[in-house]
Amino acid sequence: MKKICVFAGSNPGNKLSYASEAKRLGKLLADKQIDLVYGGSCKGLMGAVADQVIESGGNVIGVMPSSLFSSEIVHQGLTELIEVSTMHERKAKMGELADAFIALPGGYGTFEELFEVVCWSQIGLHHKPIGVLNIDEFYTPLLNLVKHAAKEGFMNPSYIDLIISSTTSSDLLEKLALRDHPVYRAK
Repeated sequence: MKKICVFAGSNPGNKLSYASEAKRLGKLLADKQIDLVYGGSCKGLMGAVADQVIESGGNVIGVMPSSLFSSEIVHQGLTELIEVSTMHERKAKMGELADAFIALPGGYGTFEELFEVVCWSQIGLHHKPIGVLNIDEFYTPLLNLVKHAAKEGFMNPSYIDLIISSTTSSDLLEKLALRDHPVYRAK
C-alpha cells in the first residue's frame, strides 16, 4: 500500500481519544511511507491526521472542491492540493488515488464516503481494502446495523466482511495490508 484514503470528521468529536488515535494513525502512515489522501481540511480529525503525517515527514494529498474553500479551511501545509469542482469529483479522485480506505469517526459526510466505497467494492468497481478505526466503539452501532441488514435479508452475509474493523491504528493497518479481496456470493 502506497496511499491510503482517510475519511474523517471535520469536527474533533467529544472524546480526546478520537484525535489521539487519529494522530497515531498519521504517525504510522508517515513511518511506513504511506501517503495520506484525504479531503484537504485543517479542521477536526481531518486536520489532526494530516498535521501528524506532515509533522512526521510524510506526504499528504488533499482533494477539495473549490466551493468548500470558504467553509472548510484548506490545509496550508499539504504536499499536494488537488482542486476539483464537485463532491462527486472529490470522492472519485480520492478513490482513484488510494490503495485502501480508512474511516475515522465522523458524521454524515464520513458515513457517506465510507458506504460509497463499500458499495463500489460490493459491485466490483474496486478491490481495495476498507477499514474503520473503531475508537472507543464509535463504529460498533454501525457494524451491528450492517450485520442486522444481512440477518434481515437485505444483503448477502458475505458482504459483512467488506468492512475491516479494529480499535487501534497499528492493527488496522496490518489487517488492511494482509487483506485479500474476498469472493462474494451472487444474489
